Amino acid sequence: MSALAGVWDRRAELSRDALTGIADAMANTLRVRGPDGGNLWSDTVAGIALAHRQLSVADRCPPASQPLVSSCGRFVLSCDGEVYNADELRPALRAAGRQFSGLSDIEIIVEGAAAWGIEATAQLLNAEFAAALWDRELRVLHLFRDRLGARPLYWAHSDNLFLFASELKALRACASFQAELDRDVAAAYMRRKAVPAPYTIYRGARMLEPGAILTLGAEGEHAIRPYWTLEDTVRCGNQNRLAVSDAEATQRLDDLLRNAVARRMGNAPIGTFLSGGIDSSLMLALGQAVGTKPAHSFSVGFHESEYDEAGYAGAIARHLNAEHHTLYVMPEHATELIPRLPEMYDEPNADISQIPAFFLSKLARQHVTVAFTGDGAAEPFGGGGLFYRAADHYRRIQRLPLPVRQAAKVMIQRMPPIFWTRLSRALPAALRPPNFGDKLHKLARVLTGDEDDIYRLFRSYWQDPEAMVLGGREPAGPPEDPRVKSFIPDSVERMHYYHTLTTMPHGALTKTDRAASAAALHIRLPFLDASLVEFGWSLPLNLKLREGTTKWLMHQVLHRYVPPQILARRKMGFDVPMGAWLRGPLRDWAEDLLDETRLRTEGVFNPQEIRAKWQEHLDGRHNWQGPLWVVLMFRAWKQRWLPGA
Repeated sequence: MSALAGVWDRRAELSRDALTGIADAMANTLRVRGPDGGNLWSDTVAGIALAHRQLSVADRCPPASQPLVSSCGRFVLSCDGEVYNADELRPALRAAGRQFSGLSDIEIIVEGAAAWGIEATAQLLNAEFAAALWDRELRVLHLFRDRLGARPLYWAHSDNLFLFASELKALRACASFQAELDRDVAAAYMRRKAVPAPYTIYRGARMLEPGAILTLGAEGEHAIRPYWTLEDTVRCGNQNRLAVSDAEATQRLDDLLRNAVARRMGNAPIGTFLSGGIDSSLMLALGQAVGTKPAHSFSVGFHESEYDEAGYAGAIARHLNAEHHTLYVMPEHATELIPRLPEMYDEPNADISQIPAFFLSKLARQHVTVAFTGDGAAEPFGGGGLFYRAADHYRRIQRLPLPVRQAAKVMIQRMPPIFWTRLSRALPAALRPPNFGDKLHKLARVLTGDEDDIYRLFRSYWQDPEAMVLGGREPAGPPEDPRVKSFIPDSVERMHYYHTLTTMPHGALTKTDRAASAAALHIRLPFLDASLVEFGWSLPLNLKLREGTTKWLMHQVLHRYVPPQILARRKMGFDVPMGAWLRGPLRDWAEDLLDETRLRTEGVFNPQEIRAKWQEHLDGRHNWQGPLWVVLMFRAWKQRWLPGA
């Protein structure tokens, strides 16, 4: 990865030293993203300074020195990312009179803006990027990101300054920035385990949403407009479902995947994060098929057998003749890493797989500089068994007459969960569900609701976040948008849509980005290729789920490279035995963060339910690792970044 940062003093009141000092301080907080040096460009008359930190990866083309000035001198660019269709766009730009100083793919953005305009250029890019573009002629600043949010970009108004950077910590390097906790956003975090764009954990800062352009003028007015939306892609896909045979669809997906992987290949060996599941196995298989260098694959294992996928991943790597590397993650690894997590994730993020993701990145960096991941495959191609189970539960509930469901809801909610749990002890042990009362109260929430209610139930780590965060009022998100049902009538596809807009960019992609950055590893995500996203959302539903198999079409492609019997097992996906670790080697650390007195003194959370879940977890009555990790990561983050607030 690399990093960008910048400051615009729109009144141009700061001296050159003061202006560049702010930009330089911001960029210095991002050295871990760009450890191989940095540059700074400034215009004191306009009051603007752009900074860039570089992670040098020259496996595809020589990197350009940034910030980069267009050949006409009008535009200045600082960009974190890569353009994968640069060779396709360069001839048209040359024909339009644009000149290139080298072969860097990033030059496509700045020359494209000069020739075609910023929005048209962004729409043409097949890329993973976040960028800041300064128009010297009009004195206008543009910030923009890739379609699905592979690279982060934050911004804030601070007094008369406009700040922007790849990570939140850089904004804090400006003395005028006010780091104030946003309790409404904290409530959203408690439900989703990550902070959703356009919000940040700070009241005065925002994350630019994927597929959007922010344009700021000299008078301080700003406008944010999309150049691409998932909604448009999904609407188009629904209206133009592909009418193809199974064989034709399989061949077309194989071709698209090969192209997406080939675009991202370079001259040096590339690694693949390999869990042994469909997504990562496809990345490794196709990397072997289209690459010219030996493929490397990397997996993590656990000594807790119920979490260990290393053997499955190793079998696939052997079949594909990859050079495979495995690291077994143990509690002491977590103990070593946990104090660093708030620095790596400078706003709360509670994806438990952040721990193996870092050690996987660190392992990969010992052998390669670039790695592929399978992130982004499930949503357009019908993955996620959880969503199908949620829809099945909803259908079962709907078989009951509405008056029966209404009466049952009232009866269940009349008594607290502990009452129902105690009552369930009258059942034989073999028939007694664990945490019966909690599960029954969850059921009551959707007895009279709709399909989107059950999605919220399944994807919520804390079911009532406003009751957990004192003074917090959770902002509405995509699942609360009433329009969605009109263009996505199928409930499971709707869940994938919500997931693409929320959990994927703010949870999974953020986790991968920060973990890889901390290890100085460059990540590429072939499944985010625009052609694959559009193709996946145009597939008929029977090519996504068939005979109980999710991602059915992806299975058909993978079977061309890996025999089905090697893949016949339950997928876990870099999960972590955190539940056992919290009862064991991490117990003292967790107990300190969950101390009731400290929770009350801090005044952010209502500690009663947190303490109840912690005690149930310690007693072994229920594995509350997910909700507890959400609280623990927030508390650890707050101790680092807002200790006195």
